[in-house]
Amino acid sequence: MKKLWDGRFTAGTLPEVEAFLASIEVDHLLVEFDIAGSIAHCSMLGACGIITASDASAIVSGLRAVLAKITSQSVAYTAADEDVHMWVERLLHEEIGPVAGKLHTGRSRNDQVAVDTHLYARAVGTSLVQLLVALQRALLNLCDSYPQTVLPGYTHLQRAQPILWSHHLMAYAWMFQRDCDRMRRAVAAANICPLGAGALAGTTFAIDRELVASSLKFDALYENSIDAVADRDYLLDILSGLSIVMMHLTRLSEELVLWTSAEFAFVRLADTYCTGSSIMPQKRNPDCAELIRGKCGRVYGALFNLLTTLKGLPLAYNKDLQEDKEALFDAVSTTRRCLSIMTGMLTTAAPREENMARALKEGFVNATELADYLAAKGVPFREAHHRVGRLVLECERQGLGLEDMPLSDLAEANPEIDQDVYDVLKPLTAVRRRLSRGGTAPDAIAQQRTYLEEAIRGSEAWLATAPG
Repeated sequence: MKKLWDGRFTAGTLPEVEAFLASIEVDHLLVEFDIAGSIAHCSMLGACGIITASDASAIVSGLRAVLAKITSQSVAYTAADEDVHMWVERLLHEEIGPVAGKLHTGRSRNDQVAVDTHLYARAVGTSLVQLLVALQRALLNLCDSYPQTVLPGYTHLQRAQPILWSHHLMAYAWMFQRDCDRMRRAVAAANICPLGAGALAGTTFAIDRELVASSLKFDALYENSIDAVADRDYLLDILSGLSIVMMHLTRLSEELVLWTSAEFAFVRLADTYCTGSSIMPQKRNPDCAELIRGKCGRVYGALFNLLTTLKGLPLAYNKDLQEDKEALFDAVSTTRRCLSIMTGMLTTAAPREENMARALKEGFVNATELADYLAAKGVPFREAHHRVGRLVLECERQGLGLEDMPLSDLAEANPEIDQDVYDVLKPLTAVRRRLSRGGTAPDAIAQQRTYLEEAIRGSEAWLATAPG
């Protein structure tokens, strides 16, 4: 099949140049979207009388037949196809003959690839929201399964205050909610139709861009044909969102790595998400969490790859933009897999509550409770803070916890202390007292759980009507 553009050339491209220029090895993944865009474009050409109704019908039927063959893997692309558009057009020509050549009337590969990537971005953004919601549900199931589990909260990776495990897990669920919101905005940014922009200046044919946009369920049109073919901001939105998702996953992964270590031993992962050692028989390695943590760099790289490609790029279309896909596809695939694996890990994970309880006893995490207790008795908080610090120092010398000190020793320098202090120093009491909105008390968490459920249901409702 002749190339679309070979009319003014007297010699063909060298094989190595043709291989260098070709994108079919990458952009064949867009074939479903390319055919959807072509069907919408061809239907519009027929509706506007630019081509005959019979030709439009033949081309649309041929495109559907081509898609069926590609889906069944009965046909394949070749290196000579150059890109996904040429591949589809070759197959269409084989399917229906010369009338296939009328499909490209009133469009360019520049606006054609733009509509393909818009449709792709819209679809993957929607699928990522689905995966994020599944991960949030896995986190909430853990919260609901272990509502009274208490562990030390940390700052600076040092034991700080007792918190409910559900409170800690919900912090991640809220992160992933922001990721859902970010992806929904990215889908909205992608939901603008560039088709009809031509190479950069529009077309002389009396096309109906609104009809195409409507048939593809786009919300709006690009109002500037140059911007339509040059814009890749919507892909940056997707990649930025993916990068933040991966950052959140690495934070959770790092905690799973710490929590499954012998030093913490707070969580046990299922054997199905761990591996062993080729030399050390005792090992249970959290390799899935480690690999999620490691794959983050690939997604960051994709974002910086596209930012660098676009840096200083003049308008309108340039061949550089062919580089927008390979890293994008890899980033999407990587993030999807990481979300799926993390969901599976959390679905089968369980806390080791006895070890959490031991860490609570050893870490003076009730020190703030004692300072608050004294402040409630009228001692200025700064003074209370100092007194409790001295008590902690004495406890360390004696190898005791605050709750183990005799009342006489506690009250010697703190006459405000009474027998009720020992209830205050219990981790579960400390948790229950933190009733401020967003706090770790069970009642506060129940309220938080309600708000989070509403947010997740909002994402689920959006998915029910989402484009793509």
